Amino acid sequence: MTVSTSARRPRVHVTGAASTAVRPVLGSPRRPARVLAVFPVGVYLEVDTEVQPSVIAVVTGAATRLPNSVLPACPLPDLTVGDEAAVGERVIDLGPLRLSVRRWWDPAPPLGRLEPDRLRDAVVLLRDPPGAGLAGHGAVDLLAASCAAGRLPGMVTAAERLVGLGPGLTPSGDDVLAGLLVALRHLGTAARAGRAVWLADRLAEAVTSAARTRTTPLSATLLHCAARGEASPEVIDVLRGVAGRQPLEPALRRLHRLGHTSGADLAQGIAIGASAVHALGGPR
Repeated sequence: MTVSTSARRPRVHVTGAASTAVRPVLGSPRRPARVLAVFPVGVYLEVDTEVQPSVIAVVTGAATRLPNSVLPACPLPDLTVGDEAAVGERVIDLGPLRLSVRRWWDPAPPLGRLEPDRLRDAVVLLRDPPGAGLAGHGAVDLLAASCAAGRLPGMVTAAERLVGLGPGLTPSGDDVLAGLLVALRHLGTAARAGRAVWLADRLAEAVTSAARTRTTPLSATLLHCAARGEASPEVIDVLRGVAGRQPLEPALRRLHRLGHTSGADLAQGIAIGASAVHALGGPR
């Protein structure tokens, strides 16, 4: 780490790693951003752009590594909501910090082949996650039934009721939909269930369109990531557990611990997606 000085303000230069999900925004020409939220382990930046994701999470290693994250190799400076920043040309200027992205990771790694018997067994373990914020909600029930039957109109109707439903930066309805989109895409691809992947594409169009005006900027960003199959390591680890690449139950416990209900809501969406892929079967 090197420090350059100027007459007005010293600039601290550091490097970091970023998700490939934010490469389009980070690689664009520099543009203004502002601090959207501040936490002990990170900040969320809202970038002035039409490119998705429009919110970037600059977080320390102690934070959940969201699919829109950048990890600097140093602690973050003291910041407040509304502070100005700048993003672009693989650089983030944040207070006195100039963060240059040098390394990337993939938030949507492929699972490989998934056998039907393994998926069937995993569906039983995934069912009814404890603590889900919308358990028993009519829109969730409609979503699950429509997914299992491959009925796109019912899926879209349910999704339009769920986008933005619930309090917080990532409402429960959005977390359910994010878990579902990621599960349909990854498990559908791994199980060679063409109908599930087609449904993921069509549902993603409806969800991301509604997210533009009906939920928080952060949650809209995460739904755009989920539409491409991008998720946090906790979500990806559960999918890897379903595919037999690692133990499923410990991965589920780690996911359930995320946030107040976010982990359980994501798990509920994954359960709906896994059940749908199992019900819809192979290529169509």
